Amino acid sequence: MRETVTVDRPRTGAASPVEAQLAAFLRERTDQAARYGAQFARLWEAAADCLLGGKMLRPRLLLGVFDALAGESEQPLDSETRAAAVRLAAAVELLHYAFLLHDDVIDGDLTRRHRPNLIGLIAQDAHPEPLGDRSAREREEPPAGLQWGRSGAILMGDLMLTAALQAFARESLPQEARLRLLDALDRTITESVAGEQLDIGLGLGTVTAELDAILSMSRWKTAAYTFELPMRAGAVLAGAAPGLEAFLARAGRHLGLAFQLQDDLLSVFGSPAEHGKDAYSDLREGKETAIIAYARMTSVWPSIEPMLGSPDLREQDGLAIRAMLSECGAEQFTRSLVEEQLAACLRLLSDSEEEVPRPLARLLVGLVARIEGRST
Repeated sequence: MRETVTVDRPRTGAASPVEAQLAAFLRERTDQAARYGAQFARLWEAAADCLLGGKMLRPRLLLGVFDALAGESEQPLDSETRAAAVRLAAAVELLHYAFLLHDDVIDGDLTRRHRPNLIGLIAQDAHPEPLGDRSAREREEPPAGLQWGRSGAILMGDLMLTAALQAFARESLPQEARLRLLDALDRTITESVAGEQLDIGLGLGTVTAELDAILSMSRWKTAAYTFELPMRAGAVLAGAAPGLEAFLARAGRHLGLAFQLQDDLLSVFGSPAEHGKDAYSDLREGKETAIIAYARMTSVWPSIEPMLGSPDLREQDGLAIRAMLSECGAEQFTRSLVEEQLAACLRLLSDSEEEVPRPLARLLVGLVARIEGRST
């Protein structure tokens, strides 16, 4: 039985150090924003409402790696180094939110986890009537409130991206460590943007929806900043050698791709009550995933294709698509891809066992187990 590892999860009702750091940052920026007018301050208030209270997966990963390696460091790490790790963990969450904001604009989303996102909140301020009741013409020509919300999301995404970069650049660290972190951040942003562009191209049909393209998109768009960057940053802050940082980058790619493939499975086959998402949002969006790439090669595709991507997809149609995706083998194929990535991570760990400190190895094994059993 694999050992599971809890990665810096705070007690129920208690704010973690990262959440406290984020809350302080958002309060300070909201107060400063007031000098530029009430609307700008409201943008920051809405951002705080949406950002705080999340799962904090990426900060937990960074601090989990840092803590696993801190006791193995040749030079004991003081409390200030741990505080720096908390600050950069918060910066990674700001980066995550920047990508979410831009992603919501691109996808035209107004909610996240059954709550209005920043676009929805700002749009409601200027356009109180339900946006779901818009006419077909208004959907093609967004009302001023919706355009106001989308513009706010783009601008706030830019501000969050800048704040994350400032945090990495200003942290008091040895020059070599700072440059390694900035290089990792630069590569992460580049790959995430490349993945987002590829995702758009797949959705529009300007990029052929082949499995290799879909897997590349998932690696760049999700794995790069969800797993690879936090794990690399935690290692650098703990004083790890470049070789161990490179090992974690490779492990993070496997874990991140498995995480995204699992996310695609949950969006179609999971329980909305557990994962908190619309049961058929990916099907309504016509999202190109490994599940759909496999189904396209089977005899059920002519039955699925007319319904896929319909914004008015009915529940019975969603259930029918889900059944066909399972029957044609697409579900099992994607689950096998998840298993392959997790197995590759464990092989990588086994091959590097002598170089990987035992606390870090336990952490990685625990992450594999959590992804395997994930339901949210």
